[in-house]
Amino acid sequence: MNTEITLKINNLYKNYGNIKASENLNFEAHRGDIIALLGPNGAGKSTLMNMIAGYLAPSSGNIEVLGKNIAQFPLFAKDNIGFLPEGAPLYADLSVKRFLLYMAQIRGLGKKDVDKVAHIANIENVMTQKIDTLSKGYQRRVGFAQSILSNPPILLLDEPTDGLDPNQKDYIRTLIKSMSADKTIIISTHLLEEAESVCNRIILIDKGKIKADADLPNLLKQTDSKDIAEAFRILTKEDM
Repeated sequence: MNTEITLKINNLYKNYGNIKASENLNFEAHRGDIIALLGPNGAGKSTLMNMIAGYLAPSSGNIEVLGKNIAQFPLFAKDNIGFLPEGAPLYADLSVKRFLLYMAQIRGLGKKDVDKVAHIANIENVMTQKIDTLSKGYQRRVGFAQSILSNPPILLLDEPTDGLDPNQKDYIRTLIKSMSADKTIIISTHLLEEAESVCNRIILIDKGKIKADADLPNLLKQTDSKDIAEAFRILTKEDM
């Protein structure tokens, strides 16, 4: 296993008034990790992703990207993180090509980079269409293409296969695994089979707290479960 630490989360909190969306989160991620971020709706998965991406400031605690605190080096962090947020890409009135060229220019990249990610994401046939005319599945693939434009060492994917048909899901999952050797990839998903088939590590969050952080065999052992669905139910069970 690659021991290089690419991402470090230290004592991370995010509060909205009296509500703790994230509470004392701590973990390290390494190059080669494909981490499934699991949890019920409202558990704090997207909040964590947005804090790592720099779109949301934590109430307290630190996030380090490649050894640098993102509060002190925000541009460095953004240069080294690719982010696929939940929902459709911005600038839905632009064509796919114009959107990707714009995102490339912001990163100091050019047409070659756009052509490359369009091929990787398999969206070459819709490059001239406006984003708001595309199916949800194609919109996700456009979003995925922009997230890998700069070939970042850290990739945050919020529901990357949402809206994709089974063949498209298989394609994106295979692609994620093929890219993982030199990257840290964190996937927020509600699809347990995605966590099981793609990821080599599972972090389960509930009510803003990390309830488990392990590979699948150890997660099943820790919860005395026969499968990931049973482990999920045990770890997110409401107190009676």
